Amino acid sequence: MDENRKILAKKYEKIKLTVNIIESIFSMILLLLYLYLGYSKKLEVYAYGFTSNPYIALIIYGFVLAVISSVISFPIEYIFGYRLEHKFGLSNLTFWGWIGEKVKAALIGGVIGAPIVFLFYWLLLNYTLWWFYLGCIVFGYSVILAKLAPVLIFPLFYKFTPIENVDLKNKLMELCTRAGFKVSGVFKFNMSKTTKKANAAFTGLGKTKRIILGDTLLETFTEKEIETVFAHELGHYKKGHVVKNIFISLFGTFAGLFIMSKLYELLLPVFGFIMPYEIAALPLLAAIAAIYSFLLSPLTNAISRKFEFEADRFAIDTTKDPETLASTMTKLADQNLADDEPNKIVEFWSYSHPSIKRRIEAASSYYRLKYKGV
Repeated sequence: MDENRKILAKKYEKIKLTVNIIESIFSMILLLLYLYLGYSKKLEVYAYGFTSNPYIALIIYGFVLAVISSVISFPIEYIFGYRLEHKFGLSNLTFWGWIGEKVKAALIGGVIGAPIVFLFYWLLLNYTLWWFYLGCIVFGYSVILAKLAPVLIFPLFYKFTPIENVDLKNKLMELCTRAGFKVSGVFKFNMSKTTKKANAAFTGLGKTKRIILGDTLLETFTEKEIETVFAHELGHYKKGHVVKNIFISLFGTFAGLFIMSKLYELLLPVFGFIMPYEIAALPLLAAIAAIYSFLLSPLTNAISRKFEFEADRFAIDTTKDPETLASTMTKLADQNLADDEPNKIVEFWSYSHPSIKRRIEAASSYYRLKYKGV
């Protein structure tokens, strides 16, 4: 990245970080005031004014709260989610295209999340160990979604087609064969419909495992660079990161729900609630979950960064080409306008991927030590 691009990337990242921090603090303050001042209880009474069924009341309460939250957050999302991306030349969406994507995401999220919400509330109404049963359901549901997402959910947002470059496809499939890895196919998706950024990933479980490459990646990167990206993604599977993440998620889900349930019971009377299944009390549980997730993020991000380094080393072992990995990382940072050397505290707390500079240095050191003996 040239110096002007680096300055622009730092400015972009600083704005996003600042907005995220302010928005998170402001949202938490609003949520706690909403609970403490009794507005949540008033909304619950309003919902029960239409029905005596707690599940229907939950729908009414949730719908009204979602509308209010959307109205409050829309200006921030518009300025820093739509305008900012256009200002820095990263978005390809029109305003109405952006609105359409948000509405689609909300509808699909509602369809996917509704069964969990109702099961959760049913468990809260009927079982003291609701957190344990919910953990079992959430874990099973997430595994099913991971398996079905590539064939049922992702195609609702992007169009997936087999890559047209036969030579490149054969090279990528050869990498899979050499690694002893079976995959259902290599697909291109029209990432350019929303952004100028580039990305690639492995998705799915079992028979739905597939490699997806953004058209922005295929159009702007060399074949050697695409092979390097592919080898990195392949490394996640070969190093067992998918299975490890499943077990980490399993432990984290049960531990997190247990801790949150205890804090929830402890804080209920502070906000004037008696029973844990009061609909008006549920935002308190959401607040606890948000704080828990924030405090846990350094650990989860550290694990994720460790896996990224391991996948980079697998890419080096596969391609024996640290120079191409370096050029690939640099080009990704340039195209995605990523800060290649962020503040260490910021990287520690909020980066799920190591900074580009650290990744390049680590890969080069690994190659020199293993293959050059230096």
